[in-house]
Amino acid sequence: MWKDFSFSATVAGFIAVVVSYAGPSLIIFQAASAAHLSHTELSSWIWAISIGAGISAIGLSLFFRAPVITAWSTPGAALLVTSLPAYSYPEAIGAFVFAAALIMVIGISGLFDAVMARIPKSIAAAMLAGILFRFGTDVFTNFPASPVLVGTLFAAYIVLKRLLPRYAIALVLVLGVGLSAIGGELHFDAFHLELARPVWTTPEFSLAAIIGLGVPLALVTLTGQFLTGVAVLRAFGYGTPSGPLVWSTSALSVVMAPFGSHGVNLAAITAAICSGTEANHDAGKRYIAGVALGVIYIIVGLFGATLASLFASLPKELVAAVAGLALLGAIMNGLAGAMDVEREREPALLTFLVTASGMSFLGIGSAFWGLAVGVMAALVLLPRVTTRTEHSGKVVVTSATR
Repeated sequence: MWKDFSFSATVAGFIAVVVSYAGPSLIIFQAASAAHLSHTELSSWIWAISIGAGISAIGLSLFFRAPVITAWSTPGAALLVTSLPAYSYPEAIGAFVFAAALIMVIGISGLFDAVMARIPKSIAAAMLAGILFRFGTDVFTNFPASPVLVGTLFAAYIVLKRLLPRYAIALVLVLGVGLSAIGGELHFDAFHLELARPVWTTPEFSLAAIIGLGVPLALVTLTGQFLTGVAVLRAFGYGTPSGPLVWSTSALSVVMAPFGSHGVNLAAITAAICSGTEANHDAGKRYIAGVALGVIYIIVGLFGATLASLFASLPKELVAAVAGLALLGAIMNGLAGAMDVEREREPALLTFLVTASGMSFLGIGSAFWGLAVGVMAALVLLPRVTTRTEHSGKVVVTSATR
């Protein structure tokens, strides 16, 4: 591992952590506030998801020698903002355990692998591009709010990509923090260092909570996190089997749920930051980004909500600009992969448009619907070829997209 270490991969992991805590973690704070959780319970929640994500990222990245980036369910956290107040905290913990156990069974059964094997690579790439599209445009939509900061970072990125491409994002991040400090935009007023104290809550299994919270949580996590997370790995050329990734992270989620974790799962957006050439030109060494991310997650987790607030204190324009610039390569690769096979371009385009729209229907996000539309379009538009082969004296008929 030490021979494969690179500064660029470590920085990619760090940026992914910053993006995770500066954005999605704020949804958890909203959910905790809506459910009137105590500071101790919130700190335990942050501890649980951080330690769970850190352990899984380190273990899976080392085992598979691929940047297996894990995090917590962002759509799941968004679901909790409105759903968590309807149940007691022990009932919610029971629903968390149920959702994680259900996903674990799906991963072990091989059903998830069977579905992923039938999704064309162009459609997976288009979905990735659609997911990341908003982050690319956020660089420019945030420009009017902070033209000096965003404009300087963008100009620096262009120059650094020409002069020091491997360290461009790292230097842009350092420059952004420096400019924010000079402009007085770093707000550390409420920051104080405090170790987290994990709190065990005995789960209560309520049918109402399982149906109203557990099942939707499992659904949005599968479609919004695991499906997109595996698609990111595939889009960057990693053939890591998805089944073990699903059931192992879900098994860890079962263990961490009584401490407040609503689910540890594959990441999608931050995974793209760690899986591209910005992390390392050698795809076989990008797993270091996953290891670095996991170590930082654990450090943050030890300090719970306190240290998470440190990341949240960064200006949102800075986070948006750095994240968007770090993902430009991933967006480019996704679009290239989506349009690579001429006969698959139309289904891939539909996937990209639906996913990039950000639509939500029946409580399920645009990534799932983009994938569903693309697959259905491929089934209708792409010709299929039927072949007959003889095996052990029997005629076997197979059908596949041409």
